[in-house]
Amino acid sequence: MNRRALIAALAASPLAGPALARTTPGPVPAAGRLIEMTDVPSAHVGARNVTIWLPPGYETGTGRHPVLYMHDGQNLFDPARANFGEWGVDEHLTRLIANGQARAPIVVGVWNTPLRLREYVPADLITALPDDIRQTLLAMYGGEPLSDGYLRFLVEELKPVIDRDYRTLNGRDDTQISGSSMGGLISLYAMMKYPQVFGAAACLSTHWPLRLERLDGDALARWRETVVQTWSRVIADGLPDPATHRLYFDRGDETLDQFYAFFQTRIDETVRGEGWGPDRFQTLVFPGAEHNEKSWNSRLDVPLTFLLSPTRVSS
Repeated sequence: MNRRALIAALAASPLAGPALARTTPGPVPAAGRLIEMTDVPSAHVGARNVTIWLPPGYETGTGRHPVLYMHDGQNLFDPARANFGEWGVDEHLTRLIANGQARAPIVVGVWNTPLRLREYVPADLITALPDDIRQTLLAMYGGEPLSDGYLRFLVEELKPVIDRDYRTLNGRDDTQISGSSMGGLISLYAMMKYPQVFGAAACLSTHWPLRLERLDGDALARWRETVVQTWSRVIADGLPDPATHRLYFDRGDETLDQFYAFFQTRIDETVRGEGWGPDRFQTLVFPGAEHNEKSWNSRLDVPLTFLLSPTRVSS
């Protein structure tokens, strides 16, 4: 069999790509255990690493665990790997679990790649825009969106392997997704595209499509209004049932986050208009918070408890 035929044959199996990844122990976390999946292949996007955190007690227990999928996985656990600081996910969860404030999840940290912007920008939101705005954003992001392929990797290739190899609670109510900035945007999109898979999404400092240069005054106002009206319509049409799903947004008000207020306020109105009440939808502003890992680390308890509160038990 030649190389092209071999790749095609491997891609035909939904478990083939991730199953070929090399799995090794990761760095020693604050508690629990880290496992590295190296160069995980995919039929839909480029290969990438995946870091899995098993909570304290996993290896001596027999119970099953909810699963939290997180983007920018190299920034979650280990400061030696994070380019801009780490989130400290293992430290936060270890403390929250010990205090009875969070269920004990398996965390799947999916690393980003040089194509991060294209993999994280929602294709449906770009497609819906007028052509001139769409072309401007495509130039900003470096090409056509790859987000649909990225989500297929998560749902069709990676998740089946995680559910096969670890003691997961694999239903919608026990599967969450989260990220920051563009990672927040793709988390929202994941729940919209795959509501049967993801029961909750937490979106920190969601990076709405800003345009901070070459426009001002009325031109900038018209550009922003067109974008927010279009995206509000797409989001309203794509949101799942609030009776069965939960959604979290937040932002700061310093550095890049200061520019999100216009978009976030309008999207919040859209979500509430679709019947999302305070028991299913939370949107917060953190005064003084910046657009960086340090700020996300400092408030991470809030989205983690929203996603993993022990009062939200699998049905």
